[in-house]
Amino acid sequence: MSTTPLTWSDKLVLKQPQLDHTHEEFVALLNAYGAALASGADALPAFRELLAHTEAHFAMEEAWMAATGFAPVNCHSSQHAMVLNVMREVVRHATELNDREPMSIVLGELSQWFPAHAEMMDAALVYHMEQVGFDPASGQCRDGASAPAGGQHAGGCGSASCTPAPSA
Repeated sequence: MSTTPLTWSDKLVLKQPQLDHTHEEFVALLNAYGAALASGADALPAFRELLAHTEAHFAMEEAWMAATGFAPVNCHSSQHAMVLNVMREVVRHATELNDREPMSIVLGELSQWFPAHAEMMDAALVYHMEQVGFDPASGQCRDGASAPAGGQHAGGCGSASCTPAPSA
């Protein structure tokens, strides 16, 4: 098993400093978790640290979605929920069932999932934030732009299944 399951690269940079920093932290924590697994040490503390970071990371993105008019139900949020559910289930298996096998499986899964999620879902969120003039530092839209009004929301991935039908 590789001790560096994912390498931070320019391909992962979305040119949104706060999100890029959070993503770089995620990659570093994922790599630390991988190193703990590879060394034979108890990797559960490293995994719990990764989980806590991922919860905060996704909460930040969810708050941005809410502030900028992303649809309340979308593919992006659904992926967040699914990943957190899997990660929490890995902790449950390790602690309640003394089953550590899912810990090694999830390393590879997260290493494969994250780049695609960042390049598609997070890039779409950054683009949307730019379109509505959203400043993550202040939590406000600038230059008079605002989130869609009247119940109109942006979808999470551009799929028709993510975007609710316009109300009549």
